[in-house]
Amino acid sequence: MMFILCVLEDAFFGALAGIGFASISNPPRNAYPYCALISGVGHGTRYILMNNTIHPESLIVASFIAALVIGFLSVGLASKAKCPPETFSFPSLLPMIPGMYAYRTVEGLVMCLFTQDEELFNHYLYLCTSNGFTCAFDIFGMVLGVTLPIFILNKVSYRVTRYSD
Repeated sequence: MMFILCVLEDAFFGALAGIGFASISNPPRNAYPYCALISGVGHGTRYILMNNTIHPESLIVASFIAALVIGFLSVGLASKAKCPPETFSFPSLLPMIPGMYAYRTVEGLVMCLFTQDEELFNHYLYLCTSNGFTCAFDIFGMVLGVTLPIFILNKVSYRVTRYSD
């Protein structure tokens, strides 16, 4: 029961962040509920995959699968909202950007520049590359995961803005 509450909490805050990021790009008003729903489901999916006690997934795999979910939901709900799927998918991905890994990458790089000790330099270089690779592959996986459904379902995806019902 506690796990379900944690998933719902994560999905709720993911939905709030999705609405906030969507507001930056100024979508139509009817798009906000869809942004919240897709962002919450995507963030909740990643939380479930990463915190599963039976077989927890890594951040990169969980983010890729969550991005696939976001992509398929965006394409599926685009016709209902009469907006392109990108209107929902990109604001829904932004709350999943691994900011702490990016911060630690830059921190490791700065520490490399200011240290004189070779052993300490190697440690900071390891932290910089490890966090940098994690951040880069996570973002790459999310971009790949969200764009695959748009290309796979291109007739559905592009029909939203080309044909009127």
